[in-house]
Amino acid sequence: MVVEARFYEDIADELARGALAALEAGGATWERFPVPGAFEIPAAIRMGIARGGFDGYLALGCVIRGETTHYDYVCTESARALQDIAVAHQVPLGYGILTVENADQAWDRARVERRNKGGDVARACLDMLA
Repeated sequence: MVVEARFYEDIADELARGALAALEAGGATWERFPVPGAFEIPAAIRMGIARGGFDGYLALGCVIRGETTHYDYVCTESARALQDIAVAHQVPLGYGILTVENADQAWDRARVERRNKGGDVARACLDMLA
């Protein structure tokens, strides 16, 4: 199950491009589920667990620091919730939510030709499944 925060659509698309290529190379199948932002990812993954039929989960998204403390809450709470889910439900979960200071940092990490964090988290999830 690939859950994508669509708040920064272009960055989400690039993260997904890397992740889906890695899943395909690993012989995995997947379903994609869009959510509005990073804060909604944990709930969507928990719904996927309740629904069943998925061996692993990918959380893809981006949070760029703004002028308020909203960034801190979204980053902290989404990461905490995802870790809680992975441990409590014993599921492989690739954490691909970029938490960055600006769009340049996000693109450096998301671009398949650069750091390809989408691909990295998909491979990590596949490794956990193995």
